[in-house]
Amino acid sequence: MTPPVTAPVWPAPVADGKVDAVVRLPGSKSLTNRALLLAATADGPSVVRRALRSRDSELMAAALRALGHGVDSSGDDWAVTPSSGGAGDARVDCGLAGTVMRFVPPVAALHTGRVDFDGDPHMRTRPVGTLLDALRDLGVAVDGGPFLPFGVVGHGSVRGGRVVLDASASSQFVSALLLAGASYDEGVDVLHDGKPVPSLPHLEMTVAMLREHGVDVTAPGDEGSEPDRWTVRPGPVSALDTTIEPDLSNAGPFLALAAATGGRVLVRDWPSSTTQPGDRLREILTLMGCTAELGDDGLLVTGPDELAGVDLDLRDVGELTPVVAALCALASSPSVLRGVAHIRGHETDRITALATELGRLGADVSEREDGLELRPAPLHGDVFRTYADHRMAHAAAVVGAVVPGVGIEDVDTTAKTFPGFADVWSGLL
Repeated sequence: MTPPVTAPVWPAPVADGKVDAVVRLPGSKSLTNRALLLAATADGPSVVRRALRSRDSELMAAALRALGHGVDSSGDDWAVTPSSGGAGDARVDCGLAGTVMRFVPPVAALHTGRVDFDGDPHMRTRPVGTLLDALRDLGVAVDGGPFLPFGVVGHGSVRGGRVVLDASASSQFVSALLLAGASYDEGVDVLHDGKPVPSLPHLEMTVAMLREHGVDVTAPGDEGSEPDRWTVRPGPVSALDTTIEPDLSNAGPFLALAAATGGRVLVRDWPSSTTQPGDRLREILTLMGCTAELGDDGLLVTGPDELAGVDLDLRDVGELTPVVAALCALASSPSVLRGVAHIRGHETDRITALATELGRLGADVSEREDGLELRPAPLHGDVFRTYADHRMAHAAAVVGAVVPGVGIEDVDTTAKTFPGFADVWSGLL
């Protein structure tokens, strides 16, 4: 049954022609939250420069403060001072931040005292049981699960060691253990046993950041490594000042705006080399008929006169699915988006939500177990529900830019990773 509209509906602005715009994005949420957590476990103070100021990153900062770490987020550059030894009970609000719900418990286990975790109602349906069971196997006392709320009882240290888990629902289960593993007595030795791990670029991001902090990590693909096995050896995490890249996944709706209108959008400061999965937008948009040129000023995407459909496996870049699906609904030929069964466990079941909401606008869309099939069909205006999911709001804005009459329920959910999104989007149109 379609949920009722319970939040304000924002009329999506419509482009009056080919958009020609320049965009400067806020910092990456994935990089910011990893950097904050590593800084809190480091052997001295450090600074996270150009940190993303959003609900997710503020929740991470608040969680680390609850564990006794100092996080000064008053400026653009956030100073982090690790605790000399946190003690006492604490509470952590996860909100809708998967990185807080999954990355903080392994660090909370190093705390002395009970740490209770809870979050928004939508968050209580997101999977975390695999991580909690892994922590138990590593010697951590955990109450509750497999969903929020739950509690972690820390005793100041964690044994660590070997653990086998199934991370096919989220690569964050592995990242969470790796990020804390250097502080465990025996480190961590994580073996994945199950279907392929999704979102591997995010795991590669975690490994790269650990190595930048001087942590000894072995990952699949390294000489002498094993498939689906990651090892972090115990040792210090070096303090390191970090500069955060722009959030390339948040570039999705803006670059899609060029694609949908046949216009041009330049995203400033696009990195020439990055572990962010959003960098694959260059390839995806080119397959749909766009041109994508990376230069000194950033990434310039120019849209075609007619969008082509695509057949894509998005397993490694599932977070891009909503915006790509919106473009596929506007394409002149059929599309298939595959390999993203895991996004059913994101902020909402994104596969069902996209099929429902794009279908309400007239899209000819079929739901697959692991994705979507879309065929050309005329679209019309209606309310597009977001299910408290920022990526759903992005998809709605893209369609609304070329289809009059689209109303976006709760556009403010975009503050999760991009505060002020609606104002920036309106300014471009």
